[in-house]
Amino acid sequence: MSRYVLVLKIPDRRCCSGKDIVEKQDDIVKTVYLGDTEVTLMGTAHVSRLSVEMVEEHIQNGDYDCVAVELCAPRLENLTNRAWWKNLDIYQVFRKKKAGLLLINLALTAYQKRLADRIGVEAGQEMIRAVELAREKNIRLEVIDRDISTTLHRLVTEVSIWQKFKIFGGLIAGVFVGEEISEEQIEDLKRGDMLHSVVSEFGEELPAIKRVLIDERDEYMVGRLAQIAQAPGAPKKILALVGAGHLMGMLLAVESPPDADHLEKLNKKPPPSRVGYFIGWGICVFILAMFVVGFRQSPELGEQLVLTWVLFNGGFCALGTLIALGHPVSIIASFFAAPLTSLNPTIGAGMVVGLVESYMRKPKVSDFETLREDIAIYSMWWKNRVARLFLVFFLSSFGSMIGTYTAGAYIVNQVFG
Repeated sequence: MSRYVLVLKIPDRRCCSGKDIVEKQDDIVKTVYLGDTEVTLMGTAHVSRLSVEMVEEHIQNGDYDCVAVELCAPRLENLTNRAWWKNLDIYQVFRKKKAGLLLINLALTAYQKRLADRIGVEAGQEMIRAVELAREKNIRLEVIDRDISTTLHRLVTEVSIWQKFKIFGGLIAGVFVGEEISEEQIEDLKRGDMLHSVVSEFGEELPAIKRVLIDERDEYMVGRLAQIAQAPGAPKKILALVGAGHLMGMLLAVESPPDADHLEKLNKKPPPSRVGYFIGWGICVFILAMFVVGFRQSPELGEQLVLTWVLFNGGFCALGTLIALGHPVSIIASFFAAPLTSLNPTIGAGMVVGLVESYMRKPKVSDFETLREDIAIYSMWWKNRVARLFLVFFLSSFGSMIGTYTAGAYIVNQVFG
């Protein structure tokens, strides 16, 4: 018999404070055994009053000697230290080319904040409460999720450019066009059968994204729990809090937990895709070749091609910066930077314009202090200097991309048309 045995948990009414909580636990609380360690897996919704109540009841009334949370160390720091934005070095963010990842973080935070404001529960409050109670009761605390930077890196590497647009487009839509979601809908998503259906549909639509965001992390978290259970001084009872979307996958993975080698493989950042590299330099070589062809046909045509490249590329980039209400100097910089950066894939127009904007409009302390609240409001993205800075970065980059392909098509038409 396998030493990893699955047992369905019958809810203990002593750990529940109400009929609703007891009824819900049939679907979202399961118990597994990893060696001699009993692990209670609890599926939660990250914006849910019920999840917070259930976490409190289990930790306060249970006899767990370890609490494991679906967090990595950086995310734990971000959740428990809400002032981390104040220490953000904007210049270093753009210099190290991390503006895109931080913009995704902002978009997710904005969506969760809007959701939390409607329901009255802070995003991730059940995790925060679990950490607080574990520390108050001096219970061992473990973070079991893969580092967020590794997950995002693998996501960017594994998925196609069109899937990346789908992801980012969905985030932007969630921030600015998000539809109303009731608390009942959120609680319904926690129910095992409905959740399994949603995850399955997601896997059929975007299998590569599901593999990185859900399947790999399911395996990784089970592997981490197995490591904790097998290490010297292993706890006897672990309460593992994970998003409800991971519950079914973890129950399957627990039958054969990943070993140390597989865990290391899941935690490895793959080398950057060479496709984007070749596309970027390919466009550069192609456009320069078109200039050469144009000048050989006639100096007038060559000059016209160069002018077309500058006007289209610089114009769309400047328009994006203008829409973001960038500083006038940033708008001018975007016009002159885009035609050059588009011929050098190692430097993005958005990075250059973002650096100029950060210099011309240095964010104030108050901008960092109110950032989490401001990004949940559509209009405040243009008023908060930190949020607007990332808006300038995104819209100038998007404008430069449109300008590159539009100018390229027009140049080809001028040369061969």
